[in-house]
Amino acid sequence: MKIEHVALYVNDLQAARDFFVNFLDGRSNDGYHNVKTGFRSYFVSFGDGARLEVMNKPDMTDAPKGLNRTGFVHVAFSVGSKQKVDELTARLRESGYEVVSGPRTTGDGYYESCVVVIEGNQIEITV
Repeated sequence: MKIEHVALYVNDLQAARDFFVNFLDGRSNDGYHNVKTGFRSYFVSFGDGARLEVMNKPDMTDAPKGLNRTGFVHVAFSVGSKQKVDELTARLRESGYEVVSGPRTTGDGYYESCVVVIEGNQIEITV
């Protein structure tokens, strides 16, 4: 069994898609739009076959998102080396994203950083 995809509702669909394409080498489909409901989405695929669906629809609620909350807290992206973790983290910081931890080696041996990227949502960048 494998996870087929993970989905993320966002307010700014284009900005979310562009983030994953421009910073994490994702490849996006052309998108989907249901004209009856106003629902829109893009599937962004990554090198190993993982997919992320970014979605939007009218009249969504957007409650504040604390970093210490229940539910899904981050999606981790493996970039292949410590140097690449450092480089991508620096690039994201320079682009104005909030780095909330790292790069560092965690107590359980992961080399990672955590960055708040899309509308209060967090990604982890790891080896």
